[in-house]
Amino acid sequence: MDRFWLKSYPPGVPADIDPSAYASVVSLFEESFSKHRDKRAYVCMDKALTFGEIDFLSTALGAWLQGRGLKRGARVAIMMPNVLQYPVAVAAVLRAGFIAVNVNPLYTGRELEHQLRDSGAEAIIILENFATTLQRVVAHTAVKHVVVASMGDLLGFPKGPIVNFVVRTMRKMVPAWSLPGHVKFNDAISAGRRMTLDRPQLGPDDVAVLQYTGGTTGVSKGATLLHRTLVANLLASEAWMQPGLQRRKISGQLTIVCALPLYHVFAFVTCGLLGLRTGALNVLIPNPRDLDGMIKDLSKYRINVFPAVNTLFNGLANRPEFARLDFSELVISNGGGTAVQESVAKKWLAITGCPVCEGYGLSETSAGVTCNPTDSEAYTGTIGLPLPNVEIRILDDDGKDVALGQAGEIAIRGPQVMRDYWQQPQETAKVMTADGFFKSGDVGIMDARGYIKIVDRKKDMILVSGFNVYPNEVEEVVAAHPGVLECAAIGVPDANSGEAVMLFVVKKDPALTREALAAYCARELTGYKRPRHIEFRDDLPKSNVGKILRRELRDGVVKKAA
Repeated sequence: MDRFWLKSYPPGVPADIDPSAYASVVSLFEESFSKHRDKRAYVCMDKALTFGEIDFLSTALGAWLQGRGLKRGARVAIMMPNVLQYPVAVAAVLRAGFIAVNVNPLYTGRELEHQLRDSGAEAIIILENFATTLQRVVAHTAVKHVVVASMGDLLGFPKGPIVNFVVRTMRKMVPAWSLPGHVKFNDAISAGRRMTLDRPQLGPDDVAVLQYTGGTTGVSKGATLLHRTLVANLLASEAWMQPGLQRRKISGQLTIVCALPLYHVFAFVTCGLLGLRTGALNVLIPNPRDLDGMIKDLSKYRINVFPAVNTLFNGLANRPEFARLDFSELVISNGGGTAVQESVAKKWLAITGCPVCEGYGLSETSAGVTCNPTDSEAYTGTIGLPLPNVEIRILDDDGKDVALGQAGEIAIRGPQVMRDYWQQPQETAKVMTADGFFKSGDVGIMDARGYIKIVDRKKDMILVSGFNVYPNEVEEVVAAHPGVLECAAIGVPDANSGEAVMLFVVKKDPALTREALAAYCARELTGYKRPRHIEFRDDLPKSNVGKILRRELRDGVVKKAA
């Protein structure tokens, strides 16, 4: 197809990169481990691990996992926030020839059980803070091997034991748990040091990661990301960064802020893996909700690259102490996950002197497939241009291309696109065209330069701070409450998170209160999926076949707000 947008590329950015340059993402890792051996790779709570240490620790953990009898291609779940153990675990799983399954550590038992069962995970590496959730469901899954990490594991002595004491005893952040037969993270590393890692010959078409996302039905599905899928995205992202890196002189090692959670595809690729590729230092922020603690951490580094979502940009920009940080070498502020608001982008630019460069991607595309040029000087209100190797079409409801300037569904083709939804051929068929384009469900307009603006969403999916929330899942959980007759969930505008979940409920039990229903949702749904607004109704609008009309509910909210 005619990729006319290439004319809008910044000088020096290639139209294509060669995904076959590396047989696997492991080959790419190992080159970095060798090339950047003595550089710091990740730092958390003032403790850094070098590329050489990540190499050593992940080799040991990978050998230990192989010693459990797991076969090549076995799925290993990783359920941790941004701590040093995360990159060690990911590298170990991939180097051992297994498939990494990224898991949100804040999942409820119901959500965790679904993902473990669907992926067929046989092992899990989990932070002890969340072990109580696993305890409730592990018997209903195929998990046979449990590795439990503690916050202080890789922080050294005496800091590690002190951090563990504070987390467990003073802050009471580790609920009581029992997982018979589990192995401690550091014990697995120690045992693995005495073992040899069998290095499988991995190829481009081997599966690397299952990245779970909601789907058109609302049931969480694993986007199957191959080794070549991740290599393609990393090399394209690296090429796209280059003009931005020339914006100002960078003294010392490239430093990336990793405040977004590594289990989410945006940070997993843009921070975790891209940092390894580029020899950068990732500053891991375990709890980005603690803005004061985060600002204190950031004050110790000269930051160069800052990926974030609108809510994080906004939260930091409204803290006077954030404005006092040193932004003299900040060259790329990469926005994604959800639309960055113009008012937030202007405030960020005024404080940091670095414009927000907005991009777009999905779990199904292994993170970014479009982005504004990284040397842009201003907010564009668009998601930018297709990245190297990416083809984008804007389609009408019949699958035909619309004219430039007309709205249609954004469809994406390229080596960055997933192979399929894990063991879900029918769901895969719904989103793939005959010629290999992935239908995103987002409605956009492409202009004559190739810049794309998102104007609507075809699906009912709700986007809360960059996380997908599918109404079907929320409704299924709420409908199971004995006091609910029927319900509907929609997304409504929210100044902090872009959108929030609003729930409409017809009661079965007249005594049901908002507070009781909210408490029930808190037990069954992770934070970003919980309804922020609950409204009781006598009935809900329905089509002539009885389908609840969410759009009518949305239109009613919009009209009321006006």
